[in-house]
Amino acid sequence: MAEQDRQTVEQGEAVAEGMPHGAHRKSSLVATAVAAVGVVYGDIGTSPLYTLKEVFNGPHAVAVTPTNVYGILSLVFWALVLVVSAKYVIFITRADNRGEGGIMALTSLALRVLPAGRRAWVLSTLGVFGAALFYGDGMITPAISVLSAVEGLEVATPALRHWVVPISLVVLIGLFLMQQRGTGSVGAIFGPVMLCWFAVLAGLGVNGILLHPEILGALNPLWAVRFFVEQPLLGWLGLGAVVLAITGGEALYADMGHFGRRPIKYAWFSVVFPALYLNYLGQGALILDHPDNVRNPFYLLVPEPLLYPMVAMATLATIIASQAVISGAFSLTRQAIQLGYAPRMQTVHTSEREIGQIYVPGINWMLLGAVIALVVGFHSSSALASAYGIAVTLTMMIDTVLAGVVVLYLWKWGRARTFLFLLVFLTVDVAFFSATTVKILAGGWFPLLVGAAIFILLTTWKRGRELLNDRIRADTMPLDGFIQSLFHNPPPRVEGTAVFMTTWLEGVPRALLHNLIHNKVLHERVVLLTVETADVPYVPENQRITLDELDYGFYRLKVKYGFKDDPDIPAALASCAEQGMRFEMMATSFFLGRETLVSRIGSGMPSWREKLFILMFRNAGSAADYFRIPPNRVVELGTQVEL
Repeated sequence: MAEQDRQTVEQGEAVAEGMPHGAHRKSSLVATAVAAVGVVYGDIGTSPLYTLKEVFNGPHAVAVTPTNVYGILSLVFWALVLVVSAKYVIFITRADNRGEGGIMALTSLALRVLPAGRRAWVLSTLGVFGAALFYGDGMITPAISVLSAVEGLEVATPALRHWVVPISLVVLIGLFLMQQRGTGSVGAIFGPVMLCWFAVLAGLGVNGILLHPEILGALNPLWAVRFFVEQPLLGWLGLGAVVLAITGGEALYADMGHFGRRPIKYAWFSVVFPALYLNYLGQGALILDHPDNVRNPFYLLVPEPLLYPMVAMATLATIIASQAVISGAFSLTRQAIQLGYAPRMQTVHTSEREIGQIYVPGINWMLLGAVIALVVGFHSSSALASAYGIAVTLTMMIDTVLAGVVVLYLWKWGRARTFLFLLVFLTVDVAFFSATTVKILAGGWFPLLVGAAIFILLTTWKRGRELLNDRIRADTMPLDGFIQSLFHNPPPRVEGTAVFMTTWLEGVPRALLHNLIHNKVLHERVVLLTVETADVPYVPENQRITLDELDYGFYRLKVKYGFKDDPDIPAALASCAEQGMRFEMMATSFFLGRETLVSRIGSGMPSWREKLFILMFRNAGSAADYFRIPPNRVVELGTQVEL
């Protein structure tokens, strides 16, 4: 349904572009672009709150001189042009996996055009590591965004300085508590609110530019070149703060599946980019007007009577930006589960209309705990800025490498053009990443530590499941031989249908053998069911079911989902009616194996990873809950497996 909706939107957009007088088509594109402004650009849209403040403050502060101000503003402009506009909006958004974006979708796309081997393994590892880094970024973004917004109270009334952290904590806790109710009821206001936010950014920027109209000259790249030539070390260190201006740029690719490429591109070039840079120019002009304004150029740009309303509006904008990151973490978790990198977790669907709106309690409380720790531990957005950026720049580097594989093998650009693509964008990515490495000891270790820990969890689960499936298959009786043996010694048959979930359709599930040994009967119909995840975001309904009839009342049923589909086994069984097989749910029993893992020497994993996998396995969510199987129709049969 979601894929069909997206295709419908894109078709409408295509018609709109081809029919300049089609007012209805144009209004559809504009409406979708407004919605994209609210969801896609919240993170990068709140960057003006802290970017220039961090450039001219902190341990590697750039001295406030006209040349330096012009040089920094030029760097910000060309970073937005090269990284966000050129790399993401123009190039990488074209590398969609059937309309979906994001690092997991890009990884699947790259692996599809590479033969299995060491290079494919390296790319897969890079993609998983990039996904793991997203969680570290997802912890820092709400903390630094909300803190930077509430810090406007210090500018309005310095006496309120001690209330910044408590107020930020209240806002953040309220945000995470709201997740279980879903965002459907408030999501409709995200686009208009953020559109108003960008309009205010532009208006404040223009007001600042009027102080020194010559600041518009900062668009000239020669100012950036001069800044680097005259102060190469300071210029390199300054990139570590300039990168804050582009954090969130990768989100537009991750959220592409919700809106399509055209609305995201339209929103960026017509609204977001101009508003952002006008605000940066206004802040730069304010700093030129008086160097003391570097203490908080964003809020000092606001007329004094409007400070309190601006704090409220900025807080609302940062809540929307944080919401996009939190929802992204939920979506990424679901993709990881579907692709076999994470154990099943409780997933709550918070909307009956929007299939993508989900709530994962475990991830929500993990993020909340980390965000509280960050706010309490760092106390200010300036301190948190030292931890921000390194995970983003690493993710951007990985995106560039994966996109390079796509342009070489899928788009057939040739080695020369691909080399030029990688040379330009990797040079920029490496420059930003190297500049952020100086932040590691000052807090940059946090997202790296979180990313490394989650990477270990994801890869341990993937490898453990592979070893477990291999062990089960090695000890499994071939299905064809088992069915033939039933003709010679037929057991009693009982009415109804028995569905045995398995990972291998060529063997006899252990649950089936246990049921036969203990209960001495077989059902009239025995269905061996396996669920597969394709390397595409969505699988059409008419391609989801593969049903084969065997002898002796046995059936093989394969259900295929995309990595963004929501598994629903009862719905899949209902669709089998089109192939002539009807399931009466009250006459159907689902038999699930409940394996107890036992450690053994030489399992194929180091001892510590084996123990970690067993711990994860024991705490994995119920298959019945995950696949939406009615609990009163489930029979679990335990078995012990040596890993």
